[in-house]
Amino acid sequence: QVQLVESGGGLVQPGGSLRLSCAASGSIFSIYVMGWYRQAPEKQRELVATITSDGSTNYADSVKGRFTISRDNAKKTVYLQMNSLKPEDTAVYYCNAEIRPRSSATRGYYWGQGTQITVAS
Repeated sequence: QVQLVESGGGLVQPGGSLRLSCAASGSIFSIYVMGWYRQAPEKQRELVATITSDGSTNYADSVKGRFTISRDNAKKTVYLQMNSLKPEDTAVYYCNAEIRPRSSATRGYYWGQGTQITVAS
C-alpha cells in the first residue's frame, strides 16, 4: 500500500521560513510528478508547486520567488522550502504524487494527510 507522509508544518511569524517534507512509502515501482497543494478555510484546494522526476518545476504565481520545491528520488521525498511567509499562505498543505505501485500496471495520484501552516504574529 502506497502512503505519503508529510512533516514540517506549524506556526510561523510573517516573514519567517518553514520547510515541509513528504516521504512516499510502500511497494512503489516508480514516482513521476510530485507536488504540493494547499487549501485555506472556505477556499478550494490550489496548486502550490510541482516537480517532475527529472527536476522540472512549476509554481503558482503567488509563491514564485518565495517557495522552492525539490526532491530526492533515492529517498522518495519531496520538499517545499517556504521563505518570506505571509498571512495569506495560511492553509493546510497537501503533498501529492503520481505513482505506479509495483502491484499495478497503471499510475495513480496519491495524497498525503495534510499539514497545517499558520502564518501569524
